[in-house]
Amino acid sequence: MVGGVQRRQAETGERYDVFHTDCPARDVVDHVTSRWGIWVLISLRSNDLRFYELRESIQGISEKMLAQTLRALVQDGLVWREVEPTTPPQVTYGLTEFGQDIGEPLTALFDRITQRLSPRSAG
Repeated sequence: MVGGVQRRQAETGERYDVFHTDCPARDVVDHVTSRWGIWVLISLRSNDLRFYELRESIQGISEKMLAQTLRALVQDGLVWREVEPTTPPQVTYGLTEFGQDIGEPLTALFDRITQRLSPRSAG
């Protein structure tokens, strides 16, 4: 089963007031730019991954934080979650179209940063 919550879109020509505390876009931005949200989106940019694969690809993240981050990103409609009814259940995550749209500039930003950094000295 693939799941996620769709956010209400602003009327045509209407924009969210992102500076208002009740703006739903603020929650999405908070989740995307959280300590782990950006790494989840970047990790899923080219492949769908199972939970343990994501955990292994993002060094330093705990299972609890990964689960919380994924739950928020699924609820925001950025990530989809598919559960295969096996024993134990196999849970796979991937980017929705919205998640891909958001992930592209994040990946480009990450690429620019890593290209500009000078190599670390060995020692």
